[in-house]
Amino acid sequence: MSILKLNKMLDSHLKNAKILIVDDNQLNIDLLVEYLQMLGFDSIQTTTDPLLTVSLFKSFEPDLILLDLMMPQLSGYQILEQLKPLIPNDVYWPVLVLTADISPTAKQQALASGARDFLAKPFDFIEVFLRIRNLLETRYLYQQLEKKNQILEEKVAMLIKIMSGWNK
Repeated sequence: MSILKLNKMLDSHLKNAKILIVDDNQLNIDLLVEYLQMLGFDSIQTTTDPLLTVSLFKSFEPDLILLDLMMPQLSGYQILEQLKPLIPNDVYWPVLVLTADISPTAKQQALASGARDFLAKPFDFIEVFLRIRNLLETRYLYQQLEKKNQILEEKVAMLIKIMSGWNK
């Protein structure tokens, strides 16, 4: 599948998504950034220092995190644990783990720690795109649902207020 076909598959609202890449290998980051930019993503933050992840998460507020597991100073598992208290339980915030650790234990531990998806390196770029698109689309739909729920709650509250005035 060509980049042009993939680019067409990416809805405009998904192209505006903010993506944070955390990997200790700059070459991996450079490849991902170049690929994502070819697909039309332009809001990308990166770090090779896993210790900066939480502060970047707070300041950048990414829609998706691409996370390596095996890094010095702080593992991807530890990062996932640090992010847990920052993400409300009722919020869908996807993390796609991209790692060279292909063991079933690594996959299970990453998914149990809060990652939404898992790919082993070396990865197929088309599969990376499809998983990114699926995760971002789910996040977008979740956000739309939240907005609709908020509007509905406001309308119900207004209706209750009106009806309580009628009963007086």
